[in-house]
Amino acid sequence: MEFTSKIKTIEWVNNTSRMIDQTLLPYELKTVDIITCDEMYNAIKNMIVRGAPAIGIAGAQGLSLAALELAKITNDVNEFLKKLEEKAQYLKSARPTAVNLMWAIDKQLEIAHNTISTVYGLTDAIVKNGKAMELADIEINKQIGEYGAQIVPKGATILTHCNAGALATVGYGTALGVIRSAYAKDQTIKVFADETRPRQQGARLTAFELITDGIDTTLITDGMCSYFMKKKMIDIVIVGADRIATNGDTANKIGTYTVAIAAKYHNIPFYIAAPLSTIDSNIKSGDEIIIEERDHNEVTHINGKKICPDGVKIINPSFDITPNELISGIITEKGILRPNYTSSIKKALSIN
Repeated sequence: MEFTSKIKTIEWVNNTSRMIDQTLLPYELKTVDIITCDEMYNAIKNMIVRGAPAIGIAGAQGLSLAALELAKITNDVNEFLKKLEEKAQYLKSARPTAVNLMWAIDKQLEIAHNTISTVYGLTDAIVKNGKAMELADIEINKQIGEYGAQIVPKGATILTHCNAGALATVGYGTALGVIRSAYAKDQTIKVFADETRPRQQGARLTAFELITDGIDTTLITDGMCSYFMKKKMIDIVIVGADRIATNGDTANKIGTYTVAIAAKYHNIPFYIAAPLSTIDSNIKSGDEIIIEERDHNEVTHINGKKICPDGVKIINPSFDITPNELISGIITEKGILRPNYTSSIKKALSIN
């Protein structure tokens, strides 16, 4: 059977970007309409929308909104393009680690610079391309899901970290897309979801998605994975990615590296699921990836309540880097990439 997620994270409707406000989940399922470039910057920055592919589409639609705004104040193509470039850099600065944001905005800029037209024509081309990217995202994720389902053993229990599901994409998921596709073929599949401190995306978002879809899910805290691996209660690990270097080093939510080390020790396969757009062809290793440092309140507070004493020092990196030698494979829309990643990634990008 074909599995269809009930969640649509972001959608372009009547020159407006309509998205689920993920800061309210799982308590309230509510959409918000983003109508300006500034509103989109804030939605990305404050994690109303999050997850690398979804952030990418949000960035593309943010530039569509910027184009619509600029078309109201200038008819000069050169001025329009100059200001559009400024808006693009502004949007890129909202989340520095997720490369999909930069990739999607650059795709929009390519359309703008390669279209010979009036300001009206340029704006129309940018808006149409942003919508096309939205529609393509779901199909890409379904392809990732189909390839990934092939490596999930029958009756497996899958561990995942953070949220790489419909809420992290337009509406199907990368790591959770693999889980959905595997579940469509085998309803005995089970999932363990790490809670994912400090923002609890696993508890709030992944568990919400999987329970909504009727998939057997157990929530565990981040420090429990080794315990369950030793007890042979986890068969495979599948996570998403925010940026992948050309040698396969992968940035993902903080704590992923720890899970990968535990999986390696217990001889459990550890897979990344991500579209090829998450690969940054400009960097050779994870050492070059900028790690976003987020607000300290994310660590010191839960649901608005302080959980630690005054005066304690806080460090809050949002991501860590999993070295390529810990990764069994990278599941993409073009197939599963295997070590040597430098060569397999190069080949995959050349046929994309």
